[in-house]
Amino acid sequence: MTVTSSAHRDLIFSGQPVTSPLKDVRTLSRKMVGHFIENVALCRTLPGETLNGDITTITRICLELAVKMLDGSDGSESTQQLRAAAEGWAREGIPIDTIHHAVHEGFKLGFDLVVADATAADFDSLKSASRRLFEILNTITTTVSHAYVTELRTVLSDDRTTAYTLTSALLRGNCTSTMARECGIEIADSYWVVAVAFPPHPEQSNARLDPKAAAQRRLRRIQAALAEKCAGNPLSLLSVDGGTILLPATLLPNEDLDVLIDELSVAAHVPITATVITAQTAQIPGAADQAHELLDMVQWLAYPGGLYRLDQLAVEFQLTRPGPGLEWLRTVLNPLDEHPELLETLQRHFSADLSRRRTAQALHIHTNTVDYRLKRIGQLTGFDPNKLSDILHLRAALLARRYPRHTPDTAVGSAPDMPTARTRP
Repeated sequence: MTVTSSAHRDLIFSGQPVTSPLKDVRTLSRKMVGHFIENVALCRTLPGETLNGDITTITRICLELAVKMLDGSDGSESTQQLRAAAEGWAREGIPIDTIHHAVHEGFKLGFDLVVADATAADFDSLKSASRRLFEILNTITTTVSHAYVTELRTVLSDDRTTAYTLTSALLRGNCTSTMARECGIEIADSYWVVAVAFPPHPEQSNARLDPKAAAQRRLRRIQAALAEKCAGNPLSLLSVDGGTILLPATLLPNEDLDVLIDELSVAAHVPITATVITAQTAQIPGAADQAHELLDMVQWLAYPGGLYRLDQLAVEFQLTRPGPGLEWLRTVLNPLDEHPELLETLQRHFSADLSRRRTAQALHIHTNTVDYRLKRIGQLTGFDPNKLSDILHLRAALLARRYPRHTPDTAVGSAPDMPTARTRP
């Protein structure tokens, strides 16, 4: 609890207020975080941005709370800030024992600083200060614990379980009106069926960090952002790699879907790739398969993050369908296999929208060299990169080569080792 009585404003050690050693909270908070890294093992597995950002900030807030309570001032504002931060840590998947261990380590450091100049003559003040320090510790630990319990209840809430159950039923195509009524969620006439893929965060390749914990922290950030943007418990099945989101078509206009994916990317700290298909409720299972098939294709073709629709991918989608046309296209660029610099030039040239200057810049070569290489590509393949009709063939050939072959026992969109983000029941 927060102490506010004026009787508590006279704690003095050696003629100085007991809070004097804690006044420079910014310097002391940085010192404490350094101590946490050295002495709290799990803190060493937290990402640098968390240590240098949230943890340092909240350490400062805890110190400010301690100073206010030792002085007998109102610390409710600092307590609210601590609670909000702890809820974020819970969503990020930071273990509560790590937080409590760090709090106690910080408390010990602060206690040593406060009593360092105390003498026998300060015995009565020392007793009062000790009681108040334990009140501070109680306030901090109960605030953190309450925030974690609240977040856990949210994760395990009936609403979230209900949303998961209904999403699974819609994706299987066996959602009944009875189930919808029991779930208490109104079923829309049509949905945006969004397939999403989450690329690895740099934290996951950091040997100092736990990659599974880093992936879970990213997923929790995405789920929290999705719930915020979609007002409650959206219908989704998500794993650390991606999954499926169902959004009522009336909830967001088509153009706002791009904004949603951008905002989820900000929360994830990585560029999310997504594809979307609109479907009537009964068509959701097929639409989900098609959305993920498009997503697999986008990933294989190494397109940048963002939201893609079928009308944007129609040419690529059709060109990558199995058949004799696709197999012939795969052979068009075979003469370039012994000339990798020519193949790279062609790829860069298309990425640069056929701009010789930008192609040259990307390859760090002269534009005359680009012209020479394009001419050689035409001589070797029989298709001139400077002729419109031949450009179409060369572009299609590149797509065909980059997309995986389909064997009789391999379904489209799920080739061996294909990166996928399906989360289906």
